[in-house]
Amino acid sequence: MRLVLASQSPSRRMLLENGGVTPVLHPAHIDEDALIASLPAAAPAEVVGALARAKAEAVAGTYPEDVTVGCDSMLLLDGHLQGKPHTIDATIARWKAQRGRTAHLLTGHAVHHRGAWFTGTTSTAISFGDASDADIEAYARSGEPLECAGAFTLEALGSWFIDSIDGDPTSVIGLSMPFLRKALYSFGLSASQFWD
Repeated sequence: MRLVLASQSPSRRMLLENGGVTPVLHPAHIDEDALIASLPAAAPAEVVGALARAKAEAVAGTYPEDVTVGCDSMLLLDGHLQGKPHTIDATIARWKAQRGRTAHLLTGHAVHHRGAWFTGTTSTAISFGDASDADIEAYARSGEPLECAGAFTLEALGSWFIDSIDGDPTSVIGLSMPFLRKALYSFGLSASQFWD
């Protein structure tokens, strides 16, 4: 039995590999904007959870005997969900809005095994440092935060600018390992059986 990651995120892959698992990588390609638009009245946690479920559903049928994991992360700031900024200018604007403030990183998880699902969304409070304009611009121009939810990483250059977190650090990186352990247990599986 294998663990299939419905994601191309190098951070999620790193978490699994650091946890002793070599995942099967099968990125899911879904229309995230269309899915978000179809949920205008949904709570932020529901939106992120729906994205994670759609990713896992897109891949799970290919691996009926394996465990498929779909995830999605977005930053909740001032009641608005923010995904990946994609551009340097958008990253700079995001950081100027969030520096010195606390926001919540929501990570939706959907884990599938033999027709059963274990789903949920974790929330971690992120206290952003009061980064200088020069550091914000340098961080944006590094390219690192452009494809990251909330325009930051916890485990690399972004670590300079995160004062604290309140919650699961692996969830902030992109995949809650404790959540995944609970999902495996719900299927009658153990985490250690996926270790290399």
